[in-house]
Amino acid sequence: MSVDTEKEAQVSPNAAAVDAATPPAKARRVNRVLVGAILLALLAIGVGWYVYSQGFEDTDDAQVDGHLNPIASRIDGTIKAVHAEDNQAVQSGMLLVELDPGDQQVAVQQAQAQYDQAVAQLGASHPNLPITRLSNENDLASQQAEVVAAEATLAAAEHDLDSATAKLKESEAVNERRQADFGRYRTLFDKQEVSRADYDQYKSTAAAQAQTVAANEASVASAQKTVEQRKAQLAQQQSKLAQTKSSAPLQIAIREADIQSQQANAEAAQAALEQSRLNLGYCRITAPVSGVATERSAEVGARISKGQQLFMIVQTDDLWVTANFKETQLARIHPGQPVRIYVDALHDDFDGTVESMPAVTGSRTSVLPPENATGNYVKVIQRLPVRIRFNPGQKDLDKLRPGMSVEPKVKLN
Repeated sequence: MSVDTEKEAQVSPNAAAVDAATPPAKARRVNRVLVGAILLALLAIGVGWYVYSQGFEDTDDAQVDGHLNPIASRIDGTIKAVHAEDNQAVQSGMLLVELDPGDQQVAVQQAQAQYDQAVAQLGASHPNLPITRLSNENDLASQQAEVVAAEATLAAAEHDLDSATAKLKESEAVNERRQADFGRYRTLFDKQEVSRADYDQYKSTAAAQAQTVAANEASVASAQKTVEQRKAQLAQQQSKLAQTKSSAPLQIAIREADIQSQQANAEAAQAALEQSRLNLGYCRITAPVSGVATERSAEVGARISKGQQLFMIVQTDDLWVTANFKETQLARIHPGQPVRIYVDALHDDFDGTVESMPAVTGSRTSVLPPENATGNYVKVIQRLPVRIRFNPGQKDLDKLRPGMSVEPKVKLN
């Protein structure tokens, strides 16, 4: 063996040791690089997820909501037929329940008879008003004529009184002259200067004239009584005329009030007739909206009362989500934001839009709202119901039902 060969033999063991030690060191360096890369990737993913999550708000306290329309009877009655079952799809106007119409038909007939009677009474009361007006006009004209006649009679009586008074004065004047003549003749007769025949003639003339005066005085007194009677009659006729004038409007008002009363009775009877017809129509209970029937309690032959619930109709074509977000989540949520809604029952996502923000927290509308006046106040984060509307035209929307649990995620913008 040469010297070079011996040197190579001496060097070879060290080189082999170095070469044996090289692979683990490289592996450790590679591992460190790989771990660093993984950590950087995880950090990037974490930062990215944090940044991404800041653009959304979600909650698992949410459910599908919809209109639940109770179907109740508007009258008392007996169920004759039921035309729907639980979970059956119904359309608006579909007949659900029929009640026995017998009682309501009789009520309609009775109301019709009462209405006809009221209309007849109203028709009979209408002619009374013109009749009363004509009667009042005739009475007024008659009373005015009687007053005029009484005035004329009084004027005639006063004229007779004036005539009798004039005759009395004339007879008194004649009597005064006759008595004076008789006094002179009596003096002459006492002196035997005139004959007894002349004396007796003047005496009888004076006596007759005195009787004439007495008769005229009686006539004047009678004429005065007649005038007083005629004045009383005139006053009586004037009083009747005044009474007729004052009572005529009252009689007209009474007739008009009677007509109004009969009119009111006819209207009341008409309203009762309309109500009875409505009640007859209520014997057919129909669906006011389209949806799915549930909670059937109507059974054939059952006696039900007014307001008793027979069905519930769920409007499946008008659904939304009530999402109870924490109050700390609402700062950036507003109407119009897009929402991704995951439905647990269907394992599927739906698109929606924030429709409206809440007016009050859920706790304030509970049956027993919390009272914090005791001094033992503990702050609790409140939840507020946000309404989210499903976007129309999506697949499987008809499979959604109120009460289903959902997880909405609102995209903040």
